Amino acid sequence: MRPFEQSASFSPLYQQIKELILGSLQAGEWQPGQAIPSEMDLAERYKVSQGTVRKAIDALASENLVVRHQGKGTFVASHREEAVQYRFLRLVPDDAKELILKSKFLSCKEVPANESLAKQFNIKHKDPLILIKRVQSFQGRPVVYESIYLLATRFKGITLERLTSWPGPLYGFYETEFATHMVRAEESIKALGADPLVAQHLLLEESAPVLQVERRTFTYGNKTVEIRLAHYETKDLHYANDLN
Repeated sequence: MRPFEQSASFSPLYQQIKELILGSLQAGEWQPGQAIPSEMDLAERYKVSQGTVRKAIDALASENLVVRHQGKGTFVASHREEAVQYRFLRLVPDDAKELILKSKFLSCKEVPANESLAKQFNIKHKDPLILIKRVQSFQGRPVVYESIYLLATRFKGITLERLTSWPGPLYGFYETEFATHMVRAEESIKALGADPLVAQHLLLEESAPVLQVERRTFTYGNKTVEIRLAHYETKDLHYANDLN
């Protein structure tokens, strides 16, 4: 009997292979943007058919954990790639033009976790977090004001200067500088009126309508590493999502 087939009654064989590949991703065997071994090599490694490996990789690709490039192979998904750098941002211009945001980081400091954040991060109350404040502008107009919380233990050495000098997307910064890859996110969305601080940063009148989006982002192993509270000004913009 082939390896792994003994437990096939508990989960399909391709699912078992998917979990083994995922384990290698979690262990950092292949870094974001790096090619993983070919289907033939993985089939030899796990002593299964190439078709089983292909199905496992298809499942990983459907979760945006790997990306297939025709004629080149399969690569670990990376937020440094232009095509996926806004994968977790669903803000879309009404005229369907490309969304290009310009970031301005306002502050970066260490703060104690309140009870709610501590529970979501699975840490102790008052354990240290990093709080980043940022404004993003579209066509010269501020449209996003964010408070971003990170695990201080994972992002040691992060500073406002390092954030400001980074040329690419923020999640690409996490990957490159802190070996942290964001693989999925959960969001809750609420329409409300802008409070004085939000209104100030988005150049709005107080109580002007905005979208409040709370995002909880996970790395491999379903570990929460970022929580952000964003406020969107949606004049000429809308929030779009594909429901599958």
